[in-house]
Amino acid sequence: MLSDRAAKALIFDMDGTIVDNMRFHDDAWERWYGGYDLPFERATFSAKTAGMAISDIIGPHFPGADVAELDRLAEEKESVYRETYRPHVAALTGLIELLDRARVHGVPMAVGTAAAPANIALILDTLSLRERFATIVSPSQGFRGKPHPDMFLAAAERMGVAPADCIVFEDAPNGVEAARRAGMRAVAILTMLDAPAFAGFDNVIASVPDFVALNGLPALRFA
Repeated sequence: MLSDRAAKALIFDMDGTIVDNMRFHDDAWERWYGGYDLPFERATFSAKTAGMAISDIIGPHFPGADVAELDRLAEEKESVYRETYRPHVAALTGLIELLDRARVHGVPMAVGTAAAPANIALILDTLSLRERFATIVSPSQGFRGKPHPDMFLAAAERMGVAPADCIVFEDAPNGVEAARRAGMRAVAILTMLDAPAFAGFDNVIASVPDFVALNGLPALRFA
């Protein structure tokens, strides 16, 4: 089966995938929305927006804002998130073991995340993971956010691997859709949503709560 073919490269989303941190983002967003007297639907917000470029989330609320103003507004939210999450940074269960196995087998790995550079640094540098990845791709480099496939396609190109040979790890429908548009298989990480949220995607080969649950998945045997 195509879904069982061993992966030749792995691409990881960051928030909600490498780390289980989405509730801290929600807390920061709720505070930010409240500060501008904007309605905030916490129960559905992350499922709808996770993976999008932050300017695409904020922009519709401030249609006259220029890039500099949108950046300022975004940093208001992100600084709150970093302050509150910093003491809690921890890799999702089983992640390091998967990274170790992939490295032993010479499988390159990348990060494709909508996070701002300072947020990327908070996670990857705190966990000493940056050197594990062949490349890190984000909207700060000029790529569109998810569900556009741009970041994942760029990651595959930089690693020299065909999209069909990549597996993407994602916690959000926007990310899984981006993988689908890129022609990539995806694993849904259920830190934010339950498995039914990903039932409509034909590129999802597994839905799991963490990386330990992927032990034995044929596509990750790297044989």
